Amino acid sequence: MSQTPLVTEAEIAAEGLKPQEYSEIVRRLGRHPNRTELGMFGVMWSEHCCYKHSRPLLKQFPTQGPRVLVGPGENAGVVDLGDGLRLAFKIESHNHPSAIEPFQGAATGVGGILRDIFTMGARPIALLNALRFGDLKEPKTQQLVKGVVAGIAHYGNCVGVPTVGGEVYFDPCYRGNPLVNVMALGLMETPEIVKAAASGVGNPVLYVGATTGRDGMGGASFASAELTDESISDRPAVQVGDPFLEKCLIEACLEAFQTGAVVAAQDMGAAGLTCSTSEMAAKGGVGIELNLDKVPVREAGMVPYEFLLSESQERMLFVAAQGREAELMEIFHRWGLQAVVVGQVIAEPVVRVLYRGEVAAEVPARALAEDTPVYERQCPSEPPAYVQQAQQWSVEQLALPCQSPSEILLTLLATPSIASKAWVYRQYDHEVQNNTLVFPGDADAAVIRLRGTQKGIAATVDCPSRYVYLDPYEGGKAAVAEAARNLSCVGAEPLAVTDNLNFGSPETPVGYWQLAQACRGLAEACRALGTPVTGGNVSLYNETIDSNGQPRPIYPTPVVGMVGLVPNWQQVVGQGFRAAGDAIYLLGLPLTTPLSDPRISLGGSEYLAQIHGLVAGRPPQVDLDLERRVQSVCRYGIQEGWIASAHDLSEGGLAVALAESCLSGQRGAKIQLPVGTYPRWDVLLFAEGGARILVSVPPTKQTAWEAYVQAQLPDAWTRLGVVNGEHTELCIDTCDNSPLIKVTMEELALAWRSPLPKYLD
Repeated sequence: MSQTPLVTEAEIAAEGLKPQEYSEIVRRLGRHPNRTELGMFGVMWSEHCCYKHSRPLLKQFPTQGPRVLVGPGENAGVVDLGDGLRLAFKIESHNHPSAIEPFQGAATGVGGILRDIFTMGARPIALLNALRFGDLKEPKTQQLVKGVVAGIAHYGNCVGVPTVGGEVYFDPCYRGNPLVNVMALGLMETPEIVKAAASGVGNPVLYVGATTGRDGMGGASFASAELTDESISDRPAVQVGDPFLEKCLIEACLEAFQTGAVVAAQDMGAAGLTCSTSEMAAKGGVGIELNLDKVPVREAGMVPYEFLLSESQERMLFVAAQGREAELMEIFHRWGLQAVVVGQVIAEPVVRVLYRGEVAAEVPARALAEDTPVYERQCPSEPPAYVQQAQQWSVEQLALPCQSPSEILLTLLATPSIASKAWVYRQYDHEVQNNTLVFPGDADAAVIRLRGTQKGIAATVDCPSRYVYLDPYEGGKAAVAEAARNLSCVGAEPLAVTDNLNFGSPETPVGYWQLAQACRGLAEACRALGTPVTGGNVSLYNETIDSNGQPRPIYPTPVVGMVGLVPNWQQVVGQGFRAAGDAIYLLGLPLTTPLSDPRISLGGSEYLAQIHGLVAGRPPQVDLDLERRVQSVCRYGIQEGWIASAHDLSEGGLAVALAESCLSGQRGAKIQLPVGTYPRWDVLLFAEGGARILVSVPPTKQTAWEAYVQAQLPDAWTRLGVVNGEHTELCIDTCDNSPLIKVTMEELALAWRSPLPKYLD
């Protein structure tokens, strides 16, 4: 073994490796690595690739269920929809690239998640995105929003996959570090699910797709470090995508998979050739010999380090059945794509890289892809100081505002996080493929029909990040509960989860406590609601370094992507009130619930943040048993044709939910709350939580509906009022006819539709 390091301490640090990790690499290899090998370890041992801080926490997630066909560990999860239909789905982040180059960062995030889907043998059918930005009044935020939305629209529209839903939130904590999480869904087209494990010694390894350049160098390591003012120099770590080439790649891959000649397939995403070769080899217990001289390039003078760490887009690596490589190459050439044999499967379990007749790198595959560092950290037993301080706040300390309830409702509707997102989703083609049943903004979840059947697929992305900040455990539960509630509001049975864990540094006590507590909450809610986790993405180190050199983390934001099955797509309902005379009901905790009940709260609410400028208190505690029962009643009511509309209560509580249902249906409502003297009208109107859903029921269905709901939820339903005619007003009174809110539809619409166009047009 050579006793002389072949790399410097500065080079080790530049790869994001710690001194003890370098020592472990030397131990694994039995020698010092060369510069190329060091780069390979740097990307594969980054948090982005190996989850070295988060992996122990992810083990508590439930991952199995009667419908789960593929769980964590592959490119995407797959669930069984019945009747021979199988759905692949996954969510991933492209946060740091989007902060540096918003258009290409977001666009390549779309391209990457689509490749995860069709690599499994599934045709992509839908996209959703979860976006978070800083204060919309700031020019920098406006630039980021415009660039990210344009990038998502460009790639999705050009590749021909509809963007059907998502969420957009604004908070100063995301200033400089936006979150761009993209979820994709696809229907399996191949008889067998395509896996990534290489097999068959002597089988050829094929490189297919685009050429390799220097774009995206070290992207995985870049995604695993805090953002600083110097990050602008990392623009080469942002890839450049070509959606038209990806469309050809989709068709060529699906055609190739149908031949049965593809033994294994892997997207060249994070860490490029390094990741794809090492993961395929490690999963199969074999090795891969790769000849860089045969890799198609678009730039001259590339060295092995650049070949192996490039994250150039629209590339795949296949293991082909021996003797059938020409058959596969012909398919890709016909689609105008590169296709060349660049290596072979070998018995020795290593990744051996050849360059100009010499061995440029040779590393055990498991050392790169599976036998990677894991840091078991002790979670602090006490909440951090900021949480303890926030929990000292109580509603009794809050003076009632001088504004009227009507003025507050209009103010909340005009906050960018609640206001209409039409400026965003109108840039997306949500109708391409002609299967979109519910357009963005019309319902709590997106719905796609499954052609040739009565079935549909519903999907949503959710995370109450302010809740998670104040109480990560309850916030994690709330993210799962709200996602399931959104699916139930369109009549879909929640099936499974893919999650995107966006957090700050796990190396600080506060950061690790947030991550550990949120994972505990997510796991508990997924078990209780029967929604196993099939995979996802961990994005840590979402922090910016301020002018004083101190890290400023985002709110912990574990985004939950959830899919559900619609038994009959013709029974799907939206959130808008449908017809005058329909009765309006509230499912979940009643409005007479005492202030002491922790399941309904102003803590962490939009009202508290926007009207009082406070982020404090305890967010609502999630009653998972009540969630199950309320959601089941809602789904059954929709399937029976009793419910005409359904909308969950989330940001802004009851008043905002009523206003949104009025706006979506272009109909007013007359509400008489079942309380006279209540301690606080702001709690009544704007408190959040309580597993609550707002539904409307036609007059002819009310008798059957009320009998059913009384039997199933005897203490958790309330009749609130009635839907009025078109273009009237929203009136909310107490039971003694004391007026609380009276606003016209025109006033509601003006407040709700103005914020984003005001700053972004």
